[in-house]
Amino acid sequence: MRYADTDMMGHVYYSNYLIYFEQARSAMFRERGVPYKEIEARGYKFPVVEAFVKYRGEVKYDDEVTVHAWVDEIKRASVKIAYEVHNATSGQITTTGYTWHVMVSAETFKATSIPDWLRELL
Repeated sequence: MRYADTDMMGHVYYSNYLIYFEQARSAMFRERGVPYKEIEARGYKFPVVEAFVKYRGEVKYDDEVTVHAWVDEIKRASVKIAYEVHNATSGQITTTGYTWHVMVSAETFKATSIPDWLRELL
């Protein structure tokens, strides 16, 4: 963990976990062959409409972590992505959470069904 990510107690500042979730989510989409840029190029956006984080352990300065992201639930126009933060230094799962995303038209910003090409990749 970077020093800039920590608070005065040497722990990762709580809001930074949402940034780590975003990085893991972006990597997950890229690994499935559809980076966010591609979703947007096809006329869609995928905003976060709900986020939850549960802190179960410590991550401190210079700890090494891995963040796992996976699709937990898919509905007509929304997707729930779940996350686990693994602290390689301590061997613990230190943080869990999820984000809900709604597929919207980039033009109207109204909810729309997840297109088949994206649903198959998820």
